[in-house]
Amino acid sequence: MLLAIDIGNTNICLGIFKGKKLLYSWRLTTNKETTPDEYGLKILTLFQQVNLQARVIKGIIISNVVPPLTPVFEGLSKKYFRCQPLLVTWKLKTGLKIFYKNPEEIGADRIINAVAGYSLFGGPLIIVDFGTATTFDCVTEKGEYIGGAIAPGINISTEALYTHTAKLPRVEIIKPEKVIGRDTVESMQSGVFYGYIGLVEELVRKCKKELKNEKTKVIATGGLAELIAGKTTLIEKVVPDLTLQGLRLIWELNRDKLVNW
Repeated sequence: MLLAIDIGNTNICLGIFKGKKLLYSWRLTTNKETTPDEYGLKILTLFQQVNLQARVIKGIIISNVVPPLTPVFEGLSKKYFRCQPLLVTWKLKTGLKIFYKNPEEIGADRIINAVAGYSLFGGPLIIVDFGTATTFDCVTEKGEYIGGAIAPGINISTEALYTHTAKLPRVEIIKPEKVIGRDTVESMQSGVFYGYIGLVEELVRKCKKELKNEKTKVIATGGLAELIAGKTTLIEKVVPDLTLQGLRLIWELNRDKLVNW
C-alpha cells in the first residue's frame, strides 16, 4: 500500500492507496513545532481506527509547502514505516511539460493538481484549488503547465478583516441568503462570499481568454470548493481528492527511483 502525504500551510492530508483505489483519507492540523514522534503517533492512531498496521505501507510520497516539516516527515517515514519517502519536486517525472520562468518556485501542490487534473480531464484545463491560498493553474491541450494565478484564500481574507479592524468580529464562512446584509456579521459574510465568487469568476474568465480555447474545462478542489462552486457556473466539477490522486500518479511514474518498494 502507498501512503500519500500532502503538507499544506493549514492542513496535512493523508491518503492510503491500494493500487489505484483510495481506501482511507484523513486531515491533520499543520504545526511546524510538532515532532516526528508526535506526528508518527497521530498517524498510527488513525491507522488503528481502521485496523491497519504500519508494515502494510510499502511506499510513501510527500508533497510539502512548509519546508521545516520536510525533515519531520522524512524522519517519521523511516522510523515508523521503514520507508525512504519520495519528495515531490518539479524535477520528477510528471507527464507534463513545465513552462514556468523559475520551476523551483512552483509549489509542489500546484504541480500535483495539474498532473491529476490533466490525467482525469485532459486539456486545456484550469484547476482552482481553494486552500490557504487560492491557486489557479493552467494546462494546455498538449499537456504544458504554463502557470496561473495565486490569490489570498477566503479564510485569510476573513481573518484579515478581524485582525486588522477594531470592531469587526470573526465570522463563519457561509453562503448568505442575500447580498445586502442587515447587520455587521451578515454584511461581512456577504462581502467575503460574493466578493470571492467575483474574484474566482474574473480570474477564470481571464485565464480562459489567454488559453484561447473554447473547450477549456474548469475544475476545483480544496476545502471550500463545494461551497464556492455551488454559486458559479464556471466551475464544472469539484474533485475533493484531486491532490491525493496526483500524488499516486507521480508515485507510479517515479517509484523506480527508490529501492524500498
